[in-house]
Amino acid sequence: MTGGGLLVAGTTSDAGKSVVTAGICRWLVRQGVKVAPFKAQNMSLNSFVTREGAEIGRAQAMQAQACRIEPTALMNPVLLKPGGERSSQVVLLGRPVGEMSARGYHGGRQQRLLDTVLDSLAQLRATYDAVICEGAGSPAEINLRRTDIVNMGIARNASLPVLVVGDIDRGGVFASFFGTVALLSREDQELVAGFLVNKFRGDVSLLEPGLDMLHGLTGRHTYGVLPFRHGLGIDEEDGLAVSLRGAVRESAVTAPVGEDVLRIAVCAVPLMSNFTDVDALAAEPGVVVRFVDRPEELADADLVVVPGTRGTVRALGWLRERGLADALLRRAAEGRPVLGICGGYQILGERIEDDVESRAGRVDGLGLLPVRVRFAREKTLERPVGKALGESVEGYEIHHGVADVRGGEAFVSDDGGHGLDGCRVGQTWGTHWHGSLESDGFRRAFLREVAAAAGRRFVPAPDTSFAALREEQLDRLGDLIEQHADTDALWRLVESGAPPGLPFVPPGAPA
Repeated sequence: MTGGGLLVAGTTSDAGKSVVTAGICRWLVRQGVKVAPFKAQNMSLNSFVTREGAEIGRAQAMQAQACRIEPTALMNPVLLKPGGERSSQVVLLGRPVGEMSARGYHGGRQQRLLDTVLDSLAQLRATYDAVICEGAGSPAEINLRRTDIVNMGIARNASLPVLVVGDIDRGGVFASFFGTVALLSREDQELVAGFLVNKFRGDVSLLEPGLDMLHGLTGRHTYGVLPFRHGLGIDEEDGLAVSLRGAVRESAVTAPVGEDVLRIAVCAVPLMSNFTDVDALAAEPGVVVRFVDRPEELADADLVVVPGTRGTVRALGWLRERGLADALLRRAAEGRPVLGICGGYQILGERIEDDVESRAGRVDGLGLLPVRVRFAREKTLERPVGKALGESVEGYEIHHGVADVRGGEAFVSDDGGHGLDGCRVGQTWGTHWHGSLESDGFRRAFLREVAAAAGRRFVPAPDTSFAALREEQLDRLGDLIEQHADTDALWRLVESGAPPGLPFVPPGAPA
């Protein structure tokens, strides 16, 4: 028996599809429904490694957490990781299969992936009571409809009802809802069941006449009006703006336990990836996290983080061009804390040999750590567990660069028998492990070291649980759906599909 399904589409990118999908998943699992998330094709530099060593988008990993299940490659069968303005690495079922231009992808490769996408979705629907799918961008991108496998393409092939989410905080939501439907073909329109308004501020009664008129124009109901709430973003797809709207960085900084706050500056390098690593730092009371792109912004920072990047050599050049590299060198010489994560760790090393990512060959790093990096064609995808600073720590690795550590102190001791990861010289630290700061004991120990080196009377809170904060966040998303959406009607969509007889809204898709 095939489980039910729903596609959450949006009028635009960043309309709230990821958040709404997670909220519906958490609401359903609290009703005892066995549910899974799905996104056929994701373009993101924020990714995650599953237990079986597959790379998927972080949004789908967080949605799996909303479902209280382990993420798998089936939940995001196609992941595109941009490497520049015109090309992306294609990750298929968790494994990289090559680089491709946007023209090449939409010119034929995308359609050949449709069978893999449909098979992945079918496997999930055979296992779960419901699968909540997330679209990408807008379903009304008429220039891409012929090769679409993530919006109406998947909806048509899998007979999924479609709920269109619109961000009313941006304005123009009624035009966006109407225009989205009116630009779809008759066959596509038959699956668009209705709308969900996101990020509404004010008195809902003032909105109701417009919703009634929208129903009169399209014949489709609005399934809910979700109020604007701060701090509801999960690990979404891309962009610094998205990250800054994330849960912990958006809320006011909680008062410190000690006498001082701790200021952390994150270098906003090009093609920044997995910048969600610093969310766990910002979750600590009294920690202020900001992204910076000028050297003078490092002056009052107690810790500078050089984050991961899909373009290590490009990011290194950017740091040098902007004067940030010199500022990092001065910090290290003064014994002021610097942390490099993954690509940032590689940048802090002595030398990079890259014939894979940038094809730049041999490039000198900043020389702050005795590490030489060689880029391998095979990507490392692992979920290691170990010890650091006397505390248990776990993380995940996603990188082509292989580090040859030639001195310093080991940063992390790997319990898996693979040797040591990372390196430390004085107050300069580096590791390939993403997510390590989510380990509460290790994060506190690290922040104590940073505070001591910075001369700050900062004390980490003894009871901050990053996992518990994530759970609270997901429950808040579930509460939004339960309290502000027509959940009975939503469940009918999931179980039975789009209502029959939905009217055609002209003009429809261009011929």
